[in-house]
Amino acid sequence: MLSFSYRENFFISKLSGNLNGLKSNQIQRLKKISEKRIREDVIISQEISRTLCELSLEIGKQIGILIDRSGYVTHVLVGSDTSIEIPFLDRLRTSEARLRGLRLVHTHLKGEALNQEDLTDLALLRLDYITAVTMDSSGNPNAYFSAHFNPESEDELWTVLPKQYPGQLTEGIYDEILEIESQLSRFRKNLKDAQKENRAFLVGVYPERNIGRHPSLSMEELKELCRTAEVHVVDTFIQKKNRLDPSTVLGKGKLEEIILKAIQKHVELLVFDLELTPSQAKKISDIADIKVIDRTQLILDIFARNAKSRDGKLQVELAQLKYLKGRLTELDDNMSRLTGGIGGRGPGETKLEIGKRRVEERITRLEVELKSLKKRREINRRQRKKNELPVVGIVGYTNAGKSTLLNALTNSEVLSENKLFATLDPTTRRIRFPEEREIIISDTVGFIHDLPPELSNAFKATLEELGDSDLLVHVVDVSNPDYKLQMEAVEKILEELDLSHIPMIQVFNKIDNLEKFKALALQEGYSSEFKKTSKNSLNHGPGLEAIADLKEDLGIDSHADTVLVSAYQGWGLKTLLDLLEERIYEKAFLASSTEL
Repeated sequence: MLSFSYRENFFISKLSGNLNGLKSNQIQRLKKISEKRIREDVIISQEISRTLCELSLEIGKQIGILIDRSGYVTHVLVGSDTSIEIPFLDRLRTSEARLRGLRLVHTHLKGEALNQEDLTDLALLRLDYITAVTMDSSGNPNAYFSAHFNPESEDELWTVLPKQYPGQLTEGIYDEILEIESQLSRFRKNLKDAQKENRAFLVGVYPERNIGRHPSLSMEELKELCRTAEVHVVDTFIQKKNRLDPSTVLGKGKLEEIILKAIQKHVELLVFDLELTPSQAKKISDIADIKVIDRTQLILDIFARNAKSRDGKLQVELAQLKYLKGRLTELDDNMSRLTGGIGGRGPGETKLEIGKRRVEERITRLEVELKSLKKRREINRRQRKKNELPVVGIVGYTNAGKSTLLNALTNSEVLSENKLFATLDPTTRRIRFPEEREIIISDTVGFIHDLPPELSNAFKATLEELGDSDLLVHVVDVSNPDYKLQMEAVEKILEELDLSHIPMIQVFNKIDNLEKFKALALQEGYSSEFKKTSKNSLNHGPGLEAIADLKEDLGIDSHADTVLVSAYQGWGLKTLLDLLEERIYEKAFLASSTEL
C-alpha cells in the first residue's frame, strides 16, 4: 500500500493549472476526482460530470480531466473562466497511425460549444476525443459538445458531433476510437513505400530584403538535402520576415496553422531552413508534438550516413556532440538524482549535469584522437613533398560533380551519386602525363552555404591538406541557376581557410544539362541524344567555336583559366588535362629558374 506522503505527491503531480485562490477543501475535491475511474466505452459518467460542473461553477474557472483508454484520470486541469491550458504530455504515440490514447473532458462556464482553441488542441495533441460540458445555474450538466479526429479528409481535421443532452450519452466510443486508428493505419498502407516514412513539411523563414540568394533557391537546396537524407517532402512553407519570433520563429498562430496543415497531410517531421536555438526547438516541438529538426541537424545526419573512414566518423561525431551540448535540456525536477560515493552527498548532480559532463569528456577524447590522426596526415604530406610530386586539390560546392570528375580523369571508381555530400572522405589518386610526369589529385568534401560552425571547424583539419596544393581546381555546377552564389560561397570558405592565394582553375561542369549547349551542339552537327562516351574519349564533344559561344553567353572570361566540361560525358577533359599540365609544370619551371 502507498504511504501517505507518496500518495499526496502522486495526486499533486496529477493536478495542475491555475490553482491560485482555491481553498484547501476545493483542492481536496479536485484530488478525489483524480482517483476516479470511468467506464472505457463512455465519454464520461453522469456522477463525475456533475461533480466537475458544481466545482467549476463554485470556483468560477474551467476544470478539465484527461482520461486514458482504461478509464483512469491521468490529469486534472484548472484554467481560467474562458480557457484551459493543457500541460506538456509525454509522447505516448508509437507512430503517426496512433492517437494519443487520451480524451479531454472540460467545463464551459458560459454555455458555449467547442471553440477553435478546443479543436486546435484536439488536432495538435492528437487526442482521442474532446468534450465540453455546459451547466445550468445550479451546476447541473445540461449539454455535451464533442469532436474527434477525422482520418478520412484532408479538408477537415476533426468531426464535430451533434449536441447531446444528459441521458443521451451513448456507449461504444472505445470501438469508435479504434476504428479511427484503423483508418489512419490504412491511409499509410496505401502510400507508396518511398512516401510512408520520414514524411516532412519544410519551413523557410527569410529576411524581406534578402541580399543573398532567393528564398526559392534556398528551399530547393533544402529539398535536395532531404532527398539525400531519404526524407520525403510532402509540402513547403516560405515566409519573408525580418524579425524572427524569439520563441517560435514564426509566431504561435502561424506555427499552429502550419502544424495543422502538416497533420492533415500525415507529416511526422518539421524541417526548418535555419538553425534553431535550443529554446526555439523545444517550444516548437512542445506545440507541434511532432519531431522538429533544423538545417544543421539534417546536414549532420547526412554526414553521419556518408562518413566511411575513421577520420570522417570521428569528425562527424565531434560535430554532433558539439551541437548536442548546448541542447541538453531538463524537462522537470524528476530527472534529479543523487550520485553515490564520497563527494556525491548533498544535492548531487542532475541527469542534465551528468549528461553534459559525459559529452564534454567524449569531446575531449575525440579531439585528442583527431590530433593524432592529423599528425599521421602530416607525415603522409611530408612523404609526398619528399617525392616532389605536384598536388592538385579539387574543391567546389556539394554535388558539383567533383567525384565524377576525379573518376573521369583517373579512370577510378570513387563513389559518385547525384546527392549532396555523397562523399565526405578525401580521396587521392595519381595522374600520369607524357614524359613520365605525374601529379597527385585529391578530392575533398563539398562546401555549402552557411555550413554549420560545428562541421566547419571539424573538417578544417581535413581541408588543411589543401594548403599543400600547388593548384586548386574549383568545380562549378554551371547548370544550377544558383551557381554564381555557390561560387561565392566556396571562395568565401577558401578565404576563411587562408587558401585564396593558391592558383586556381575554374571548371564549369555539367554543360550537357544546359539547353543553350544542346542547341550549339546541334548546330555543329552533333546528335540531340547525348550518350555517355568511353572513358578514353576525353576530347569528345562540340568544338571550340561552340564552347566560345557558350562562355560568352554565360559571361565567363574566355582568357582566364576556365574550362567547360561534362565530367559524366567526358567532354572537355582533354582541354582540362592540357591546362593542368601546363599550369603545374609552368610553375615548376619558374621555380627552378628562380633557384638558378
